[in-house]
Amino acid sequence: ADFGWIMGPWEIVGTLANGATVCLYEGAPDFPETDRLWAYLERHGVTILGISPTLVRAVMAHGDEPVTRHDLSALRILGSTGEPWNETPYRWFSDVVGGGRCPVINISGGTEVGACFLSPHPVQPLTPMTLGGPALGMAVDVFADDGEPVRGEVGELVCTRPWPGMTRGLWQAPERYLETYWDRWPDVWVHGDWALIDDDGQWYLRGRSDDTIKVAGKRLGPAEVESALVAHPAVAEAAAIGVPHEVKGEALWCYVVLVDGVDPTDELRAELVQVVTDALGKSFRPSAVRFTTALPKTRSAKVLRRAIRATAIGADLGDLSSIEDPAAVAAVRDAS
Repeated sequence: ADFGWIMGPWEIVGTLANGATVCLYEGAPDFPETDRLWAYLERHGVTILGISPTLVRAVMAHGDEPVTRHDLSALRILGSTGEPWNETPYRWFSDVVGGGRCPVINISGGTEVGACFLSPHPVQPLTPMTLGGPALGMAVDVFADDGEPVRGEVGELVCTRPWPGMTRGLWQAPERYLETYWDRWPDVWVHGDWALIDDDGQWYLRGRSDDTIKVAGKRLGPAEVESALVAHPAVAEAAAIGVPHEVKGEALWCYVVLVDGVDPTDELRAELVQVVTDALGKSFRPSAVRFTTALPKTRSAKVLRRAIRATAIGADLGDLSSIEDPAAVAAVRDAS
């Protein structure tokens, strides 16, 4: 984890405070061998593995064999955070890595939160991709556009009461702090995530609210598109963005990283367009599917859709200080 992000100190302080041992290593999880991470887990008898959905999608592309050749029976719990899950990688993580016996403890908070807003609890049942519910002491809710709580549909994740780890300002940027978190509704922290509470009271995240795509007045979260794409066996990773369209307002564009050994053909492009259309309806038929060798991500493994969109439309890229690999922007620019 990036130690400038909450998960770095969270792991160190949390692990040591509970009398456990932290296992850390530098470098890629799949180099010099595709089983590097799984060999490490076996060698050290790791019992709890925390990993991001992006990393799961990356290692899943190598298949099951690099995992199954190792004895991971010491694993008891799987953890994840950083971004919404897609169902196919989630089930692979649970079934192949966790052997179908390890719960996936999926949490969400933020460095500016100093904690997590959402977390499963031991007494709760888990459903795929859920975050359980409010973490202890967190007065979180989901608001519709009118500022009223909403259930069964996507809305803004908010917090209505203070909490101990709350950021109280940004260094030399007090107005930016107020505009980012406090200017939507009075005395309500707006976190910038789309969330949903289903009929069973389970909470889910649907992506960043500033990543929302709006096609002909219909709102769409990029995670919905990306879930459809990564379920295809040829796709390792995907990112969905909205680009300006003179009739629809925005058109849906998809950027796809293919599994090693898969050729980027026009036939596959048409197949992926149809996959999204079948999953989401004709209204959200992609106007473009482009093949790229990499997606720009932050050091905490979040896909920088803002940078992808800016590259696609030739706009100013803005601050890219958080990007892990600047060459990924060039890869998007060269996408075919």
